[in-house]
Amino acid sequence: MKRINISSGAKWEPIVGYSRAVRVGNTVEVTGTVAVDAENNLVGKDDAYAQTKFILLKIAGILEQAGASLKDVVRTRMFVTDISRWEEYGRAHGEVFAEILPCTSMIEVKGLIDKEYLIEVEATAIVM
Repeated sequence: MKRINISSGAKWEPIVGYSRAVRVGNTVEVTGTVAVDAENNLVGKDDAYAQTKFILLKIAGILEQAGASLKDVVRTRMFVTDISRWEEYGRAHGEVFAEILPCTSMIEVKGLIDKEYLIEVEATAIVM
């Protein structure tokens, strides 16, 4: 099977040694994604809903580059810094995935790479 690595150009990719997404066969894995735009600016400071919504739409674009779509997502993982804000994260996730209903996890973590990031999301898609 052919392997396709997809880069977003994030400053951390060459330092840490990873790709934004990897497609092997019909499976696409999207690495942990935070709410930063193309210029590395935070989107949605102190706004858990806005960060989550931005991330999920960013993942949609990454999936498109890999020949997939949100409809192909079978699993998401949400790493959050404050689980008490679960409704904010969940509302954004629910709006994006209301018809798709992938498996998901919401896991509270001590911190992310920048203290202003409230959430980081991973996704797995299987293209049928």
